[in-house]
Amino acid sequence: MFIGEYTHSIDQKGRVALPVKLRKELGSGAVITRGLDNCLWVFTKKEWENLASKLAALPISDPKSRAFSRLMLAGAMEVEFDSQGRALIPGYLKAYASLKNQAVIAGLYSRLEIWDVNRWQQFKMTTEKQTDEISHHMMDLGV
Repeated sequence: MFIGEYTHSIDQKGRVALPVKLRKELGSGAVITRGLDNCLWVFTKKEWENLASKLAALPISDPKSRAFSRLMLAGAMEVEFDSQGRALIPGYLKAYASLKNQAVIAGLYSRLEIWDVNRWQQFKMTTEKQTDEISHHMMDLGV
């Protein structure tokens, strides 16, 4: 289970260190891909296999299914951690998420999200202003 919010630097080579607490769950490597809201999603290899098999089962005749599968699957990359716990974020994923010098790593139970620091702050400010509306929607979803 991934929870928490962490801010880490991105070095000149495009590597980001993941917190030890989170790395233990990931093991020696992970799968990173484009997420929604212009962030990156990081999955354990097992969780990625579960998601990828669901995506592969979507009907290829449906344009939205194809688009989402392309976004997730074509954008995915397996990453390994070096001795300092850093993972190299491929350039195309850094560009997608507008990552520069610092990133926020957010734990969301079954995945991690990697955000540009400024985008994360904007997202939080916007979301915090909508808590009443969001909580009512969550009630409609049974949460």
